[in-house]
Amino acid sequence: MNRLWSDMARRTEPYIPGEQLNRPDVIKLNTNENPYPPSPEVLDAIRAEAARLHLYPSPTAKPLREAIGRAEGLPADHVFTANGSDEVLAFSFMAFFDPGRTIRFPDITYSFYPVYSKLFDIPFEEVPLREDFTLDLAGFAGSDGVILPNPNAPTGLYEPLAGIREILESSKDRVVIIDEAYIDFAGPSAAELIPEFENLLVVRTTSKSRSLAGLRVGYALGSPDLIEGLVRIKDSFNSYTLDRLAQAGAAAAFGDPAYFKETTGKIIATRSRSAKRLVELGFTVLPSSANFLFCTYPDRSAESLYTELKNRNILVRHFGKPRISEYLRITVGTDAQMDRLFGELEEILRK
Repeated sequence: MNRLWSDMARRTEPYIPGEQLNRPDVIKLNTNENPYPPSPEVLDAIRAEAARLHLYPSPTAKPLREAIGRAEGLPADHVFTANGSDEVLAFSFMAFFDPGRTIRFPDITYSFYPVYSKLFDIPFEEVPLREDFTLDLAGFAGSDGVILPNPNAPTGLYEPLAGIREILESSKDRVVIIDEAYIDFAGPSAAELIPEFENLLVVRTTSKSRSLAGLRVGYALGSPDLIEGLVRIKDSFNSYTLDRLAQAGAAAAFGDPAYFKETTGKIIATRSRSAKRLVELGFTVLPSSANFLFCTYPDRSAESLYTELKNRNILVRHFGKPRISEYLRITVGTDAQMDRLFGELEEILRK
C-alpha cells in the first residue's frame, strides 16, 4: 500500500467491472448491455451535435432533463443528470448520507454500494435477504439511510411498490434511494411515489433499456429539494459532467418511445423463452424482472460452467461471494446469441 496515499485511497476497495473482451468472436452476456443498437434518432442527434464540440455543453442539461421529465411525467426540476448512474449514486452518497450515521442495503446487491460507503467513510449494515433472495423489509426500518436496487442485482427479483412504500414510511426522516437500473423490464416504478414521499430518490440509467451503455448518461428523479442537493455536490466537482454528444443522444432516445417499447419488448420475450430453456436443461432460475437471468445448476459448479463457456467465447458473470457462488448471471442477448449459449451448454453438460 503506497505510503503517499490519502486515508481515502487506502480504505477503499475499488469496484471490479465485468470483463470486456472486445473481440468480434465473443458473445458478451456478462455486463447486462442491451443487445440492440440505439434508436436511429440518437445517431442523427449525435451527428448534428458533433459540429459544436468546440463549445462547452450545457451545465444544467436542461433540454435533456425536460425530455426525461416528459417521458417520466415529472417537471424538469424533479430531474438530475450525470455521467452514468454510478456518478449519480456517488453524488447521492455525498449529498444525503453522513459519516457516522449507518446506512443499510441488502447483503446481496450491487457491489458499488459498499465501495462508496468505504470511500466516503459512511458506516453500513447489510440486511440479509431471505433464503429465497427476497427482501426482508423489516430489516430496513428506522434506518439513517437506505439504498437498494429494484429489481435487485444480481438476483433480478422485483419488490412490489407496497414493499417500497413500507420502507419509505419507516424512514421518513432520512433519504431512501431506489436504484432502478432495470425497472423498464419490470413492474411499476417507485417514481410513482415521489409526489407522496419527499425523502425518495429514484436513480436510473440509459445504459440498459435505452441502449446507451457507451454514452454514459444516468439520472435521478425526486423532489426539487433532493435535486438541489445533488446539483450542489455536482457543481462542487464539475459543472460539465455530461458532454454535448451525451446530452443530445440521450434526449433523442427519450424522444423515440416507439423504438424503446419495441426493443424492451424483444428482451422481455427473449428472457421468458430463455428462462424456460434453462429450466429444461436442468437449471434452477430465479424469476427475473431484469434483462438478465440468475441461475444455478445442481451437478456442476458455477465457476466451472463460467470457465467452460469463456473457453467457447461466451462470457457470463460469476460472483465468488457467499450465498451466490454457485449462481451465474446471464445477460439476455438476441435470440441468436441465446441459442448459441444453449447449444454450448448442452455440449458442456453432456460431458
